[in-house]
Amino acid sequence: MRGAARGKKAWKVRNKSVAVLDIRSSEICAAVGERGVNNTFIIKSKYSSAYDGYADGELLDVNSFSAALQEVVRSTLAAAGENFSRFFIGIPGEFLKTRVTDDVISFPSPQRIKSSHLRSVEQLSEPAETDGFSIIESSPVYYVLSDKRRVIDPVGCVSDSLRAKISWFLCKQSFAECVRRAFKPFGQISLRFIPSALAQTRYLLEPQIRDNCAALFDMGYISSTYSVACGNGVLFSQSFSVGTGHIAALLMEELEIPFEVATQFLSRVNLNAKERLTSVQEIKYGDKVYSFSTSSLRDLIREGLDGICEMIEECRQSFAERDMAAKPLYVTGESINAVRGTAEHLSNRLVCAVNAVSPKVPYYDKPRFSSLFSLLDAALGETGN
Repeated sequence: MRGAARGKKAWKVRNKSVAVLDIRSSEICAAVGERGVNNTFIIKSKYSSAYDGYADGELLDVNSFSAALQEVVRSTLAAAGENFSRFFIGIPGEFLKTRVTDDVISFPSPQRIKSSHLRSVEQLSEPAETDGFSIIESSPVYYVLSDKRRVIDPVGCVSDSLRAKISWFLCKQSFAECVRRAFKPFGQISLRFIPSALAQTRYLLEPQIRDNCAALFDMGYISSTYSVACGNGVLFSQSFSVGTGHIAALLMEELEIPFEVATQFLSRVNLNAKERLTSVQEIKYGDKVYSFSTSSLRDLIREGLDGICEMIEECRQSFAERDMAAKPLYVTGESINAVRGTAEHLSNRLVCAVNAVSPKVPYYDKPRFSSLFSLLDAALGETGN
């Protein structure tokens, strides 16, 4: 049953298109796409809908989530004009647990490694499903041969042992069930769950960057995820319910203004600009004009970003396997560009290089599209397109 749920090789499709659902903490997006020339993408249809989001591993409003999901799926399928027997669902970090195993199998004498040996060591390593979580994916970080060589694909190599470091992703069963219930009106559609963090690290970070460990920070609106990628897997992943939505909430509370006004102020401020001390920002909302000094807005925004930096630093400390402090931090997600100068502020605060990454796709080359195109890339790769 578990293998069928993961469905890595169980399905074949007759067309080149795939249908995906990207679940962010402020909106849900469904898309139908196929592979274009030079490994690009052709988007045949795409619809998004805002909803209440999630925090602390729970949907804030299940009905809001279900309604948004059904709206975007129905609109996307209608516009694409195709029927799909399978949907690829990106599972956010808030609803995932990551486990890393390190096991070895030995042979009586040196022999050529086969795919069956990879399956054997994977079965040996599989963690128990507990606490309301079920395995949805496994991904080898790397393999080690008896001569101590570390390889990504050992098939064909000669060795008398095979050690495998594998990352496992377990999805919260209650969330998976919410998704399944929301899809019921669409009939017999199989759902393939893909960890968003794994899809993003594979798509956004080049193999040579991942080989020596690399940290990717997905900066969302309500929820953000810090992941450490290595080889073809993820060694560490931690989500926390902080994003630019919380910075807007900070402005709302401190300045006693409507949330919509606070959100507009975020896009007005440039943390790197050198304005005069008398510089002010004004926003008209309804019949009222809200005016505040640029410096006071900047200070509040920096305070909010410092809170995010503290969470990143906690993640660095929690991942004891490697010292990530001196390594570059790769950042993506809709919030990295919400306030101009955010990347520079993170870099100064964390004392490391901060590099914003996004899809290399015309018109979609922005960090806010990273999770969607990472999911498309994973889905197309799995179907052989």
